[in-house]
Amino acid sequence: MIVAYFWRIKPRAIPFALAAMALDRFVLRSSPNVGFFKSLGTGKGETFTPRDANPLRWGLIAEVSDVEVFDNSFVVKRWRTNSVHEFRAIIEPISAHGKWAGQEPFTPTVKDWGGQVIAVTRARIRWSQSLRFWRAVPPVTASLTSAPGLIAAIGIGEAPIGLQGTFSIWESTAALRDFAYRGEAHNEAIAATAKYNWYSEELFSRFAVQEIRGSINN
Repeated sequence: MIVAYFWRIKPRAIPFALAAMALDRFVLRSSPNVGFFKSLGTGKGETFTPRDANPLRWGLIAEVSDVEVFDNSFVVKRWRTNSVHEFRAIIEPISAHGKWAGQEPFTPTVKDWGGQVIAVTRARIRWSQSLRFWRAVPPVTASLTSAPGLIAAIGIGEAPIGLQGTFSIWESTAALRDFAYRGEAHNEAIAATAKYNWYSEELFSRFAVQEIRGSINN
């Protein structure tokens, strides 16, 4: 099972968040309940530059064998103590293409899903293509925010520059598919990706929503 958290922290907890981003990995790696995981910063997802960053919202996505055990773990409880709002989504992979940090972390376990879906994208941008990539982002962002069936979307990343992604919630697989394959701006970005080879690594994954607690926009 995959679980995704996003916490809106108290302003005074920013030093805690920065430290946790560096240190949580050591605790998570030692847990027998945790497989693949990534600690995440977040942003508006409008330009995928540092000015998008939101220092009051942080996230974590992890593969766990027991969600409730993880929900009461030291790492989660410490984030919760320093937060004013928590979003949690329990999700199962429908499809995944590409790699994240050299791994293929999400093995599809769901078929023929008719409910809400979450899309997680992640890319490592080639430094030589950064300016070209940033110039191409605004039209795609505008089409995403106005896409029929979109519930919410934020930018995510393991670092302020070079490691970029999105976390979006959709009413249905059909709504996500329409945006991904029928939207003019998104199709132009796909064509440009193939032409300019923006990414040294990329991942597109889709998940069935089993449970959502809280709001990603709070």
